[in-house]
Amino acid sequence: MSRSRVPVILGATAVTGIGYYLYSAGGNTKVAQKQAEADAHKLSAKFKGEIPGRSKEYEKDAEKYAAQAGAKVDSAVGKTQAELQKAKIEAEAYAKDAKASTLKKIDQFDNKVEAEAAKAKSGVSSWFGGK
Repeated sequence: MSRSRVPVILGATAVTGIGYYLYSAGGNTKVAQKQAEADAHKLSAKFKGEIPGRSKEYEKDAEKYAAQAGAKVDSAVGKTQAELQKAKIEAEAYAKDAKASTLKKIDQFDNKVEAEAAKAKSGVSSWFGGK
């Protein structure tokens, strides 16, 4: 039951337009047709005349928005590069600390092994009469 009203509205608009041109032409269909064509031509010329002016405005707006977008992209790239550089420095510092810690542990282990080896050597030497 819910049909679209668009066809009825379009039909009523067309009938009203035709009635207007017939009334203003005094009932002469040829004159009404010529007036309708003239009005259509004026409207078309006006629309075409505005398009070049608007296209220049649209081009300027597009350039402005493109520049803004480019600036935002450049800013984001700069921030990302700064963060990557910071992360790189932190990773290098962590690696340096880890290396130093590992070398310290290795040195401690070597010292312990050497001390134990010296004890063992002195113990074995004492069996054979050495100092």
